[in-house]
Amino acid sequence: MRRTLIAGNWKMHGLTADLSWVEAFHRAANPNAPCDVLVCPPFTLLAAFAARCTDKAIEVGAQDCGPAVTGAYTGDVSAQMVADCGARYVITGHSERRAGHGETSEAVRTKADAALSAGLIPIICVGETLEDREAGRAEDVVSAQLHGSVPESITGADVIVAYEPVWAIGTGRSASAEDAQSMHAHIREIWSRGRPEALRILYGGSVKPDNSAEILAGADVDGALIGGASLDPECFASIVNSVR
Repeated sequence: MRRTLIAGNWKMHGLTADLSWVEAFHRAANPNAPCDVLVCPPFTLLAAFAARCTDKAIEVGAQDCGPAVTGAYTGDVSAQMVADCGARYVITGHSERRAGHGETSEAVRTKADAALSAGLIPIICVGETLEDREAGRAEDVVSAQLHGSVPESITGADVIVAYEPVWAIGTGRSASAEDAQSMHAHIREIWSRGRPEALRILYGGSVKPDNSAEILAGADVDGALIGGASLDPECFASIVNSVR
């Protein structure tokens, strides 16, 4: 059984005053919703979030990690540091990291390996650009990213994949439920070659309360990685409450 995961990626948002989000979300969310809930705040709030979420059935993750364990890497945060803050997950290979910071699939794989070594579950992101999709290359691009980014000899219990069509991130334009399901099925077919264990695949890209139920209804859609809508606790709770 693949349990649904609703994950919030705060990106570069959040100050100490925003820790009140935890209580506001907890009041608004259905405590019996059949899903796991994850929040990925900025590094500056990671430990504080973990401390406030321990008794509220909310998991905490980081938005990135460095590939090294320790050393002279100014500005990097290692996977061990992330785990030390109380987090259990880390996002790797988000399209904004790939595009804005030049991260290759090889670099993403190295970070995912570092996360696994620290006992974290990496959420490895893949997704095509609008140019790729219009040229009919979407599946090829996603396949190449999967092969390059996912460590070998890994099981479905060790990792999560998030499909994020780049053209739908922060644009207000979301892939149709049919588009999301089709790509998720493609990802699952690739994964299943030699890997019998179930893999959770999340959809990311302008998920909101008004489209979440339709997207999550896809047979191969196991949850969502949510950006802007996760900053509003009531809005994020509405998405959690839509899980059936």
